[in-house]
Amino acid sequence: MKRRDFLKSGAALALANKLGADKAHAFVPAHNWDKYNFGPGPVVSDRLNQGPFPQYPPDAVIPTDDVVMTTTPSDEVVPNFGKGLITYITADMGTDEIKSDNVFQTIEELVRFPLGQQLYIRPTWREVQPRPGKLELPDYIKLVLELAKNHNKRVGLRVQMSAPDYTHAPALPDFVLDEVPKVDLVLSGTESKESAERYLRNPHARYQPRFDHPFFQQAFKDLVGAMAAEFNGNPYIEFIDTFMYGFWGEGHTWPFGNNPFPDYKTAERTWIRMLEVQLEYFTKTPLLTNTQPDYSRVGNSEVLDRSLRSNNWLRSDTIFIENEQIEALSNRPPWIGAVLEQPLPGKPPDPSQVQEGISPVENMLSHIMDIGANYCSLWNFHQINPKTLMSYYEASPTWFDRINRRIGYRVRPSFIWSYDDTSHVGLIVGFANDGIAGVPGVLRVTAETADGKPLNSGCLDAGYPLPGKIRQAQFVLPMGTKWQGLRLRAELEVKGVRYPVRWACHQQLNGDGTLTLRPNLRQQV
Repeated sequence: MKRRDFLKSGAALALANKLGADKAHAFVPAHNWDKYNFGPGPVVSDRLNQGPFPQYPPDAVIPTDDVVMTTTPSDEVVPNFGKGLITYITADMGTDEIKSDNVFQTIEELVRFPLGQQLYIRPTWREVQPRPGKLELPDYIKLVLELAKNHNKRVGLRVQMSAPDYTHAPALPDFVLDEVPKVDLVLSGTESKESAERYLRNPHARYQPRFDHPFFQQAFKDLVGAMAAEFNGNPYIEFIDTFMYGFWGEGHTWPFGNNPFPDYKTAERTWIRMLEVQLEYFTKTPLLTNTQPDYSRVGNSEVLDRSLRSNNWLRSDTIFIENEQIEALSNRPPWIGAVLEQPLPGKPPDPSQVQEGISPVENMLSHIMDIGANYCSLWNFHQINPKTLMSYYEASPTWFDRINRRIGYRVRPSFIWSYDDTSHVGLIVGFANDGIAGVPGVLRVTAETADGKPLNSGCLDAGYPLPGKIRQAQFVLPMGTKWQGLRLRAELEVKGVRYPVRWACHQQLNGDGTLTLRPNLRQQV
């Protein structure tokens, strides 16, 4: 899909000017995201003293301190919650996208694919809830969830309410389609013939339901409630994509020029309400909202703004896209995670596409790192096959290994100071982040004894440490405590849930990812 095509017209700009002048609705015009006030971020409980820590009178806070240990960056892949490469099991077409004579066997091969730490599925509403009431998950989803547990991987997912690449059945269940009016979509006239034909071939892609209809709203709320009962806080669920308007839930029905609502206010009000339902039910699991510009005029800007203010995360569906989305992704608040979905071709790599020694895929991976993503997709577009996926790794191992070792946050206790006098005993730790993204939540650190007894535990400010910077924090310890042999434990707090974090340092860790403190600094004179 050539998403830039639908911005070539001046209609979008004219609409934005009109809506910006109308104070009766919540439309958020385009703005620079850097230093934009999205609120204070997640609440930080047990905030650690993060300095400064002067050593000399008259401002001395921690006299007699010495650097007693340091760590250096790890060269290994360090899997943690809130980051990683995502192996796509299904996407736009369900299991039809998996090119294999044995779909279930191929699903298992995809789950085992060593490059990916997370998994992703994108079923339709019809697939997960064909009848009113509880979820009725199809066998392939049950298999993915079981395999994820067996292989210690987590699953991200979205339920599609419009799936233009599902040609055999509509995305909505019959009990919704039978009760809710539908509105035919009309081509905008700016699309290419090739682009239009993709959607015109599928009769289910040529209409949208009246999402604002009371029956749809109640059925949607029931669906979200049933999903939350199954997935909210589930330890094997990484995130849930918010259900946005239109195709794949991305927030648009390009190349069609209209939408099913009578006016903009109704559309925006409807989608705000649907976001609020999702926020109400998914209290523990992160929600991801697409950064899609509001081509279809349904309130995307306000939905996105509210998602960030609730400290949920972002996603985008390609890297070479509108500059508006690049601005959002690369200048988001540091505590906001971001998924970058960028498909690989469905056929093996073509050496003739290499330019100046860089293949299109290597170029893609480089730019995903440029915007500081937490996640990156491993997906052969509409031709999912582990062999094809592996062929891209074999063609560009350096680049895939590079992004796998840099994606998201990679935190470690870089500097460790010990101090001890008649009134103070403790540690000052300078935390580093060797990744490309901030911490997508709040980092909690605990200083504990060798047998796991906590001595002091607290949190850094949301999003910290930032990439390429040191954030210091103080750990006051009981008098007489010796620093040698203590352990530092890290956890990531997201929406009130704590996830263990393995330190991303070269120095040897314990089996649970904690670091035992020991002297390792040899000063050179």
